[in-house]
Amino acid sequence: MVIAIDGPAGAGKSTVAGKLAKKLGILHLDTGAMYRAAVLYALDRGCDPADGATADRLAAEIDVTVQSSPDGQRTFLNGRDVSAIMREHRVSKAASDFSAHSSVRLKMAALQRQIAVRVDIILDGRDIGTFVLPDADFKFFLTADIEERARRRTLELKEKGRDVQFADVLREMEERDRNDSSRALAPLKKAEDAIAVDTTRNTADEIVERLAAYIKGKLKTEN
Repeated sequence: MVIAIDGPAGAGKSTVAGKLAKKLGILHLDTGAMYRAAVLYALDRGCDPADGATADRLAAEIDVTVQSSPDGQRTFLNGRDVSAIMREHRVSKAASDFSAHSSVRLKMAALQRQIAVRVDIILDGRDIGTFVLPDADFKFFLTADIEERARRRTLELKEKGRDVQFADVLREMEERDRNDSSRALAPLKKAEDAIAVDTTRNTADEIVERLAAYIKGKLKTEN
């Protein structure tokens, strides 16, 4: 069983996907973590993540793998555990630029497909249901008002000790939305057969219950 959860930054994709995976007893693959690991490779080499020629060269050198652990997904970049460092703000901010390059998206999509064929899995991202796994058994598209998404991200960063302002986070989120939606290959968009879910006024647990009920009901009907 493959479940695809797409949507813009701050819509709650990773949180919902992680909780839903636990509820269903299957693997959650955090694809955003894979892209952050990939851009870390460029940053560590002093490269500009926005440079296409550099991205094309580096993509061939990058290998990202994941492992499940009691603390969640561990992400490895060419054998090195980068689970903690890739969450730094500099990495998250650069990930949108680096992931816009076709060579990077094609490489990550290939790695994600390799993982998805082996186990029951939930993948969250921006192009899972449209590009990475268009034949996924279940597709959901999570969204929320951009002000709410920026508020969530601001709280998340402050809880991690970052001194950030809502206005700055909102501006960065607007820019990321534009980048993700306008890239040439696999832009952020809702798959035609995906179920749209607005998370603006709901908690992650409420959304998880809705998705789980739908999935279990559908499976019961089909069986």
